[in-house]
Amino acid sequence: MFYVTDTLEIFRMKKLFVLIGISISFLAFAQQGDTDAVVKAFKSANTEEIAQFFDDYIDLKLLDKEEVKNIGRNQAGLALKMFFDENNINGFEMGSNREIGSTLYITGKLTSSGKPYNITVLLKAKGGKHQIITIRIN
Repeated sequence: MFYVTDTLEIFRMKKLFVLIGISISFLAFAQQGDTDAVVKAFKSANTEEIAQFFDDYIDLKLLDKEEVKNIGRNQAGLALKMFFDENNINGFEMGSNREIGSTLYITGKLTSSGKPYNITVLLKAKGGKHQIITIRIN
């Protein structure tokens, strides 16, 4: 026999699945928004805008220089600005992006008036949004 309590239970389960679906969609949209904002900052070649996405400390590897681990946000921003200025960086072309766990990887090429430079950016979820933890340019 089919009872009213069964109907209520089915309704509750449907409601739960809808809420779960909405939550997953929201999280996916938020993560896509982080990626889009970071890519937009690199495309504008605006190091101040890029630095807004830095974690408190990041690892930074610039072309022909030793990797610096745990460099502060401000110092990393200044080093990146110097690199962009010295190499006439004027944009970014995204190659790919993917997510593994709570880490996002973005790869592409920094464009300049001369040759392009390969770049890899790693972002880690922190406080509900993704922050840059590593930049490698070669």
